[in-house]
Amino acid sequence: QVQVVESGGGLVQPGGSLRLSCTASGSIFSISAMGWYRQAPGKERELVADITSGGSTNYADSVKGRFTISRDNAKNTVYLQMNSLKPEDTAVYYCYAVTSPGLGTTSYHHWGQGTQVTVSS
Repeated sequence: QVQVVESGGGLVQPGGSLRLSCTASGSIFSISAMGWYRQAPGKERELVADITSGGSTNYADSVKGRFTISRDNAKNTVYLQMNSLKPEDTAVYYCYAVTSPGLGTTSYHHWGQGTQVTVSS
């Protein structure tokens, strides 16, 4: 069993900042990738950013230069620092972790429950 738990969402004014955190726990031998998706009302879920165990990152064009993803491998935790927030960033943000239970075993995606981010004045 693997649990993925997000925190840090909330209401912020345009131009403000928020930091999301996400921790994976349970039967984990290794985590190859962690990241964030988001889903706004009436829209499909989209990738925001992800990061590999080696630190390689990938961002959606819409957040480049404003959001920064980072990771603490020792804590199985990923962070998303969101600056210069815009109303269009309003969405439920979901964290995921790709984990393996043992050496050489199959990897699985695990998702968190999501955290609401609302950008509004």
